[in-house]
Amino acid sequence: MNIIAYAVRPDEIDAINKYATLLNLHVEVVSEPLSATTVDNAKGFDGVIFLGLCDVNRSVLSSLNQMGIKYIASRSAGYNNVDMKAADEFGIKVSNATYSPHCVADFAVMMILMSIRKLKPMMKRNDAHDYALEGLQGKEMKNLTIGVLGTGRIGAQTAHNLSGFGCKILGYDIFPNNDLYSILTYVDLETFMRECDVITIHAPLLHSTKHIINRDSLSLTKPGVVIVNCARAELIDTDALIEFIESGHIGAAALDVFPDEVGIIHKDNRMNLVNNHRLSILNSHHNVLITPHAAFYTDQAVSDMVEVSLRSIKSFLETGTSHWEVRP
Repeated sequence: MNIIAYAVRPDEIDAINKYATLLNLHVEVVSEPLSATTVDNAKGFDGVIFLGLCDVNRSVLSSLNQMGIKYIASRSAGYNNVDMKAADEFGIKVSNATYSPHCVADFAVMMILMSIRKLKPMMKRNDAHDYALEGLQGKEMKNLTIGVLGTGRIGAQTAHNLSGFGCKILGYDIFPNNDLYSILTYVDLETFMRECDVITIHAPLLHSTKHIINRDSLSLTKPGVVIVNCARAELIDTDALIEFIESGHIGAAALDVFPDEVGIIHKDNRMNLVNNHRLSILNSHHNVLITPHAAFYTDQAVSDMVEVSLRSIKSFLETGTSHWEVRP
């Protein structure tokens, strides 16, 4: 079985070699993302694995179909970079990756702590030898109500992490997790937005969840609310978020994702023009933390993502199905 792997980072090589050997696969590694200009490299291969930064659009899928490639697997959890309708039309099966929930859950709690303890301005001041305390007074977790929006694997682990701090935890999910009733209280969305001091977002990006954080929902929140997003940028109406930050209503925001991040994240852009107006605005504020879609980035998660994608392709090729298959 011959597989081509696109957008491979150096940190993935060891895992690719390990699981290729274990699963008896031949894997060709390509550093460039899968796109209309690189798709021809897939000729002669049985399957394709790729990352979430790849633009797997109709044109790319049409080319793969013409090559006879019917199975593709993302090494990322999200798959909104894939035109799923076109994949279905071409009869191409798609899977995504699952990985340790601890990586994002740990990162989310770190972002909460950094926000409520004002680490960004504190560290910037230290760089300038300003060691004054004025304006840096923070809050304690045990005194806060923290809301977990989306309680799937990552949201559930985040709630478990938070439970050790003694804070009150609220949850919102249309499919409540029965295993979490001992550590959080589920409420409706309006109550959730009104009562939380901190909101950490872990929902999938669906038509029903796009811009679930918007002007109307933010208008319900407490003054000084903290918004943390380690899921998908489109879950938040970023223009509304900026409006509420600049009005002073939002106390802090910590974002591991931001609009139009593809082409910016996971690249050194120090010598490039970064043409993203919203990102520039967000980065300019002392109470906004921006990280480069890195919450997932641990040794365990990288290994898991490679393993799942290769096992998925092998399963597709051998049985026509995969445990990790996603559908339109």
